Amino acid sequence: MNFLRNRLVVLGLVLLATLLLYLLLPAIRQGSMEPSLEVQRMGLSQASPPPPPTINVTVRTGQLPGDPPLFFREALPIDGAGRQILPRLQVVLLHGQAFTSKTWEDMGTLALLATNGYQALALDLPGFGNSPDSDAVKTDQNRVDLLHRFLEALGVRSPVLLSPSMSGHFSMPFLIKHSAQLRGFIPIAPVGTRTYTAQQYQAIQTPTLIVYGEQDTNLGAQSYKNLSQLPRHTAVRLVGARHACYLDKPREFHQALLDFLSKLE
Repeated sequence: MNFLRNRLVVLGLVLLATLLLYLLLPAIRQGSMEPSLEVQRMGLSQASPPPPPTINVTVRTGQLPGDPPLFFREALPIDGAGRQILPRLQVVLLHGQAFTSKTWEDMGTLALLATNGYQALALDLPGFGNSPDSDAVKTDQNRVDLLHRFLEALGVRSPVLLSPSMSGHFSMPFLIKHSAQLRGFIPIAPVGTRTYTAQQYQAIQTPTLIVYGEQDTNLGAQSYKNLSQLPRHTAVRLVGARHACYLDKPREFHQALLDFLSKLE
């Protein structure tokens, strides 16, 4: 009797296990065939988008004769297929004390402007890069004349003038005297902004983008205070950036540059 009873208990356990396996089998099979949500998300995050097409931009160099001779770099506007096109605007880029026109080439600024349809001209100011120093640029009027000669010789009409730091010695007197010749002005913490009065600033109607670094509490803050008197200005403060803010935050700088240029057309 005990033997028979044990056999019946074992048989009951086997039947119970079979029933449970039958009930759970569809869920087990479904779970083995469908990936979890976590796995699906991992798969999507690992898939990277195809790289954008690259376009080779030729940056050519030249030297304008005169006193002093002026070295420059130029990138001509091209379309998506790399074909040269007419410029949407002409952009002239000056530079700061520790830099030259090559800074804008190395940063990719010249190529960026060209691929977005702009003609980019970067100048080595006298005494920097490949432009020799000269006694002919000792006064404000001398420096205004130099910029005027450069623009005239290269056939530049109504450019956007970009001017960081030290180059304010050239751009600020030019802005005050010939603002009507500029399509736009992009000062980046330039020197020389304290020289002019509120009345002089308020008479200028040139669209202006003031750029400065958050950490540039000296020249950046000072120039912003003075330049904000220009009636048609907007300002971009690059968070976490120092005096040469375009080097600290190149992506944000380039985006602000393109946004401003697109509004001038």
